[in-house]
Parts: sequence; structure tokens; C-alpha cells
Amino acid sequence: MALSWRTTVLADRHRALGSKLEDWNGMGTAWTYDKDIAGDHAAIRTKAGLMDASGLKKLHLVGPHAAAILQYATSRDVGKVYPGKSVYATMLNEAGHFIEDCVLYRTGPNAWMVVHGSGAGHETLAPLVVGRNAALLFDDDLHDLSLQGPVAVDFLAKHVPGIRDLKYFHHMPATLFGRPVLISRTGYTGERGYELFCKGEDAPIIWDTIVAEGKSMGIVPTCFSTLDWLRVESSLLFFPYDMSQMYPFEKDPPGDSLWELGLDFTVSPGKVDYRGGDAHARLKGRERFKIFGLLVDGAVATDLGDEVFVGGRKVGVITFGMYSSLTRKSMAIARLDVGIASHGTKVEVRGKNVRGPAVAHTLPFDDSEKKKRTAIG
Repeated sequence: MALSWRTTVLADRHRALGSKLEDWNGMGTAWTYDKDIAGDHAAIRTKAGLMDASGLKKLHLVGPHAAAILQYATSRDVGKVYPGKSVYATMLNEAGHFIEDCVLYRTGPNAWMVVHGSGAGHETLAPLVVGRNAALLFDDDLHDLSLQGPVAVDFLAKHVPGIRDLKYFHHMPATLFGRPVLISRTGYTGERGYELFCKGEDAPIIWDTIVAEGKSMGIVPTCFSTLDWLRVESSLLFFPYDMSQMYPFEKDPPGDSLWELGLDFTVSPGKVDYRGGDAHARLKGRERFKIFGLLVDGAVATDLGDEVFVGGRKVGVITFGMYSSLTRKSMAIARLDVGIASHGTKVEVRGKNVRGPAVAHTLPFDDSEKKKRTAIG
């Protein structure tokens, strides 16, 4: 395992499943187990999978000025977020470029939880509390167990009254197996799923009980890499793996606009008073590329960095690809030239394992109307 400064209390369970606990975001993370990722992917799409997503950073922002800080730091109008509601948001730098995405959870009148990945979320918020009536607490004891898939609600309904009434992007306090949890109807899979936030000391019994009791329902432990397969189908970006930090421009420094990434929907209508907001508005119509999908001929997954051509001209690069045994399709997320990012455009992939035709495809590939993740009852 790479040297890391954050620890999951489930490390021994991951090792028992074959994980070497590779580093992500400073935490030893179960990127793989001793089994085929295709099985984990199928489990989440057809039954449910339990994943340790504790490598996400959890921040508590509290105090009378907490909302004002988030109003400036993120793209969302947080005044519309009430206790029990959460919202997906982005953070920009002064140049209007994307530096982090996060989920904001309002847990009380003056209390919020911010959950983010490996971007600059913590570094952005920390200086903003200085001199203000607010406090920021980094909470690495809080573990995030993600139960994702169509039978997740059926399992939780046996133990949590009212779980079927919990709406998409809402959260609720509850008791699970006698332990206090915050259950959030969120996830990173495109399926109906739930994140179970719990104390570190409670994570093992919650994990073990779900694995044991859920086995008869097809619920299995799933590795972190499964998210890459799921996010390709569901059009979910992963910093920095889809960004110019990994695929630099020839002349410009790293930094992508929300317009280029397809994340401009994260800016609340009419909102301008936030960090990088003016620059973001000026960048509209100046896109250098577009995040777009590719449907690739054949039954082989493309690889990171595979190049995309039209004729003899390079027009893009693949940031991640996967082949689904369920749909029998080879799909990829790509950074394409603006003129190529149009549904139906024919291209050629020239990569390590794939050399052949593909077609540009709108995202997402799976459940474009989000009916699964927003289902009622």
C-alpha cells in the first residue's frame, strides 16, 4: 500500500477480499478485489453492491456565517437548500475554471456537511472561515458506506422506517443495527442508492451485517474501481481523471470551464455572486473541447489516453472506457473537439487495445431521464 495519512477501519476486511489498499485521496482504498470487476458492475446494476467510499473528505461547516461562506465558495444558491436536503455543487477558481465538485448537506439551520473528492475543496473553504462566525471541522472518523443498486431500498426497508419515502438528494438521521447513521439518497453509480455515514467504531458491524444479511438478496462487497465502469454509463466525471490536469493543453495551463465539462447545470439560475462567477460567464462560447461519449465498435474496452481521430487529424482523447457484458456495448468518456462533439459523428479510435471505428454519442448512455435514481416508493 502507498504511504497514506488517512485510514479506513475496514482495511482488514478489504485485505481479506484481496485488496492491496492502493492510495486515493490520502487513504488506502480497495481499488480492486480478487474477483472480476465485471461481476461487481453487474451486481450494482441488477442487485446491489456495498462499497467503502470513506476516502471522500467530509467537512462540517457550522455557525451563523456558514451559509454565506458556501454561497461564495460554490456555484449553488444555498439559500434554497433546507435541512434534510442536499445538492451537487462545483467550486471554481478566480479564472472560472473547475477545481472541485462536492455534495452539500444541510444538517441544521447553521450546520452543513460538505463531502468532496481529491480537488481543492478543503483548501478553498479553510481560509474563508477566518475572521467569520463559523468553524470548519475535518471529520476523518466519519465513514461512508455506499449501498448502491435496485435492491438497496428493499434491504434498508427491513431496518429503517420511512426509507422508501426518502427523496433523491435528501438525507435523514436513523438507527441501523442499533448504531446511529446519517442516510443520504445519493451515490456515484446512476442507480437508486444510499450513502450510510457512520462513526468509525460502528462501520465494521454495519458492513458485516449488510454483507451477511444481504447475501441472499444478491448484495456483495464491491471494489472502488467499479465506479469507473458505472460512471462511464451514467456520465459522472472524476477529478482529475477527466480534466486537463491529466490531459494538458498544448499552450494553456491546466483548467477547464464548466461549459467544457458539461457541468454548467451546477450554477443556480441567476447566481453571479460566487468565486469565479464573472469569469465563468465570460467563458461561455469559448469552449476548447467538450466532454462527450463514444460508442465503440467491438467487445473490447478502450484505455485511458487512447486517441480519437477523424481522417488523419487528432480530435480528442478518451479519459475512460468500459465494456458492459450486460448491454454488450463498448462505451467511453472522451474530450472531443467542439465540432466533433455531436451525436452520430463518426470517428476512429487509435489505442493500445482498440483500433477501429466509433461514433460520438450523447451522455449518459444509461437511464438518460434518471428514472432509476429518482424512483419513488
